[in-house]
Amino acid sequence: MRKYKHPLLALLLLLLLASITAQAQGELDAYERKMYVQGNDTLPYRILYPRNFNPDEKYPLVLVLHGAGERGDNNEAQLVYGAKRFLDEQEQYPAIVVFPQCPQDSYWSNVNIEKDENGKRTFNFRENGEPTAAMASLMGLLKQLRKSGNVDKDRVYLGGLSMGGMGTFELLRRKPRVFAAAFPICGGGAPETARKYARKVESIWVFHGEEDSVVPVEHSRIMAGAIEKAGGNVKLTVYPGVNHNSWDYAFKEPELLQWLFSHEK
Repeated sequence: MRKYKHPLLALLLLLLLASITAQAQGELDAYERKMYVQGNDTLPYRILYPRNFNPDEKYPLVLVLHGAGERGDNNEAQLVYGAKRFLDEQEQYPAIVVFPQCPQDSYWSNVNIEKDENGKRTFNFRENGEPTAAMASLMGLLKQLRKSGNVDKDRVYLGGLSMGGMGTFELLRRKPRVFAAAFPICGGGAPETARKYARKVESIWVFHGEEDSVVPVEHSRIMAGAIEKAGGNVKLTVYPGVNHNSWDYAFKEPELLQWLFSHEK
């Protein structure tokens, strides 16, 4: 009789997990499905409007960039990290929150990534150059959103994780006057570009795991140092013993949204 207990328990746990996952996915349906089209390129995105949205009012805009693992065209995977936090605190911080999805064959940041025989990655961030197709579409979407008439242009925010953290640093460089605050997570960028936005963005909060085996923590340390040297307001949070999944900790920071929405141009 005993041998049947564990399989039954495992089945019950699986059913419970499936139920919780389905419930969470149902909640995220509050993010409407949209598609941005620019020439032959498309950029799926999900958008959350404040409850009791008034088209005659202007709201803060938050743009959140996902990592490489959530690329694709299902317009769903990009919500896996961070989306629920904004949804849960929607009453306290009403805002328009946008999660775009990078195509599988593109990248937010214009970075050259090399791998050695052991699989170790080297990130070569470019100081300038043309944007990737995904970044070009992202900038087009940002322009469209800011022109919608519903966005408070003094309260536009940006953040992202991993590839999205890299995209955050690059978009700050490309649009330095747009954002009031930004939160790059386990990303990196070209430190030479920090001078272009350091004094124009009100505050930047950088996160990274100290034991990150995918994107070394030095990239965030270098960027935070470069922003500070250029006269910017920056703080760096490094999580001891944490690997690449520092977003799990960053999105749980109690003061994250309070800090974010406290800034304006």
